[in-house]
Amino acid sequence: MTTQNIETVGSKAASALVALAVAAVLAGVLGFSFMTDQPMLARVGILAGGILLGIGIAWFSPPGKRFLVFAREAYDETRRVVWPSRKETVNMTGIVFALVVAVALFLFIVDKLLEWGLYDLLLGWR
Repeated sequence: MTTQNIETVGSKAASALVALAVAAVLAGVLGFSFMTDQPMLARVGILAGGILLGIGIAWFSPPGKRFLVFAREAYDETRRVVWPSRKETVNMTGIVFALVVAVALFLFIVDKLLEWGLYDLLLGWR
């Protein structure tokens, strides 16, 4: 297991750029949400513009660069994943359901045995 150093934003300028990038994306999302009287194309343009502006601003800050590189590497990694086939997925889902039913049945039996032992034998309530 490897240990990694945790890095935080070091300078005020980097912090300001990250805050400005987040504000640009937020402005795009809020513009899309609140400008319901505008045509959909304009609203989508505002949303896309806010997101692209935020990415552009983030690219100039060291934490933003690290995040964008991380996002690209994460996307590349998901493309290399070997996804299970439909048959494998159905088989594994059936096994999970069977185990859930078996555990539920086991817990029901244990519960009834404890109930019988406590209430009927020890306390004689029935």
